This record gives sequence, structure tokens and C-alpha cells, in this order.
Amino acid sequence: MEDLYIFERELIKDGITLIGGIDEVGRGPLVGPVVACCCILPLNYKLKGLTDSKKLSEKKREEFYDILIHDAISYGIGIIDEATIDEVNIYEATKLAMLEAVKNCKVKPEHLLIDAMRLDTDIKSTSIIKGDAKSLSIAAASVIAKVTRDRMLIELDKKYPMYDFKHNKGYPTKKHLEAINEYGIIKEHRRSYGPVKEYLERVKI
Repeated sequence: MEDLYIFERELIKDGITLIGGIDEVGRGPLVGPVVACCCILPLNYKLKGLTDSKKLSEKKREEFYDILIHDAISYGIGIIDEATIDEVNIYEATKLAMLEAVKNCKVKPEHLLIDAMRLDTDIKSTSIIKGDAKSLSIAAASVIAKVTRDRMLIELDKKYPMYDFKHNKGYPTKKHLEAINEYGIIKEHRRSYGPVKEYLERVKI
């Protein structure tokens, strides 16, 4: 089994104990916000099976979510809506969500382990490519962010069942694209994203 505590262990050797793992979810969907989480786990934390949220079943993510929010020293969520994504672009919106997640932690991290991004913050940080599969702290953040956003899309599905958000979580599946063509778009659609933008150009809204 791959060691997901290498980065944390090196920081602990240097006397750093409050390590914030940061990840986001929702860069690709056509609908809804981008959501980030910063999660500070107890030292030498273990949770068997915890890894990148994309590799876990929905049931397992939900199970881990409940455990993680109970066990974490602190965690913060950052949510940046579709209007801001359209205004500043998804890359910048992702950074804003991550910074908001850090700010919303009740305990300030001493060091950040960030999945693939660099943040302009006074806290020292390490950017790790595919960090959600290499760091337990980032994996924990990925699960919390994923479940948080998925629940938002499930609520949106109750209001707009024709788009099948419950299953596609806003990603451009065949059913979602067909629904856009048939029913148009809703306020929560990202107007700067290809399929939505193309629809708007066709109908000249």
C-alpha cells in the first residue's frame, strides 16, 4: 500500500504539527460552484482506505466524510459560485475557493499541502501534483470537498430533475447536454463554459 504520509512526516520532523491539506472539486462541471476544503488532521492519523475521492465509491465517500469531520482538528470549506467563475475564470476561482477554505479553518495551519496549485498566502506551502493520491491530508480534503459539492448538486436536482444533476453532478453527460438543448439553461449554469456558451449563442440570449 502506498505511503500517503510522506509529506506530512517530513514536516513533523521539522516541528510542524498543524498541516492543512487542500483540494478542490468542481472545475469541470457546467453547473454550480467550485468547492475547496482545507483539512487539518491529528498527527499520525490513520483511516484505512482513505485516498483520492475520485477513487472511492459514493457510499465510501459519505462514510469517510462523517469520520473526517469528526476527527479533524479543524477544517474549512470555500465555495465560489458560478457567476464568479464566469467573471474571473475557473483557475482563479479555484484559488479563491482554496484561500476561503483556509480562512474558514478555526485553527490556522502552520503549513499547507496543496493539490497542484500555488496560493498567495502568508502560510508556507507545498504544491503536490496529484496530491490527493499522495498525501493523506489532501485526500481528506478531497473527500470533504467532494461530498459537500455533491450534496449541493443533489439539492439542485430536486429543483431541476430534468438535468439529472443527482447522477452527473453538473458534468456534461449526454443527458445533461440534451436537457440544455430541450429546456435551456438555469441561473446556476456557467455561461463561460463551452456547451452553455454555444447554447446562448444559438438562442442569442
